[in-house]
Amino acid sequence: MKSFQIDRYAKGGALRLGESPEPELRDNDVMVAIHGAGVNLLDSKIRDGEFKFILRYRLPLVLGNDVAGVVVRTGANVRRFKPGDEVYARPAQDRIGTFAEYIAMDEADVAMKPANLTMEEAASIPLVGLTAWQVLVERARLQKGQKVLIHAGSGGVGTMAIQLAKHLGAHVAATTSTANVALVKSLGADVVVDYKKDDFENVLQGYDVVLNSLGKDTLDKSLAVLKPGGKLISISGPPDPDFARQNGSGWLLQQVMRLLSAGIRRKSKRRGIHYSFLFMTANGAQLAKITALIEAGDIRPVVDRVFPFERTNEALAYVETGRAKGKVVITVK
Repeated sequence: MKSFQIDRYAKGGALRLGESPEPELRDNDVMVAIHGAGVNLLDSKIRDGEFKFILRYRLPLVLGNDVAGVVVRTGANVRRFKPGDEVYARPAQDRIGTFAEYIAMDEADVAMKPANLTMEEAASIPLVGLTAWQVLVERARLQKGQKVLIHAGSGGVGTMAIQLAKHLGAHVAATTSTANVALVKSLGADVVVDYKKDDFENVLQGYDVVLNSLGKDTLDKSLAVLKPGGKLISISGPPDPDFARQNGSGWLLQQVMRLLSAGIRRKSKRRGIHYSFLFMTANGAQLAKITALIEAGDIRPVVDRVFPFERTNEALAYVETGRAKGKVVITVK
């Protein structure tokens, strides 16, 4: 099958279009013919080698962490899906590879595609939708009436998180640039801070939760927004000891992560705030709940651009500019 892959880790390196074997179909797997694949900053970070000590991939590696497509074959134990089903998923982190014609995934990681979305729209959802769900529902346990600040409100995770937080009944603030203020308001944000005009830490206070997807400066400044007992949840790092243990990291890597997060954990503790790092995981059951919200009209996809498969490198380069509104998708079939 045709696929875009890397032969070695290289910062800014181009993906190679070539042939690779069809993935192995295990007993609990569905084989999916890929129609659309979301493109994420995670793909470029994996290519750059940022996670090579955490995620032990065998090279050459087919990249891609979002998929929508059609089931073509099923393993012996599969009961929830059959050939012809239109599905979408974020593959498990050790079985990525959606920049290709086919992918095999455990049925537990897969959900039926929302009936009201195209393949390209559906492919934009899984990784960012599950990230928003796991931050706001699982980790933050966000309640009606609570206040949440979502950084980078016009990005892939931001556009999903704003809509999910509003569905949960929260008061939502978001940061974005001048050009994207209208988009972020249209998604339901109650307060929009234009970071080109204002410093969010001087405008907002008394928040229960902050979802951070930006750098260290934003992470540190977010402490001033939170009230005692608040939760600072970062999807961009630094990783903490709890994540290291959950990820099965060895003692040495646990100590490295402890050191990396020591500063923000110390500052958080002084303010009575709980800091945690979240690296989202595949989960078909959660994705099915997101499907229900999409079909009910509570969440809509935000797709900036769709690239043809052969222009996957251009799609990844566009994502890396940081200017995409919502998601970027490649169409495979």
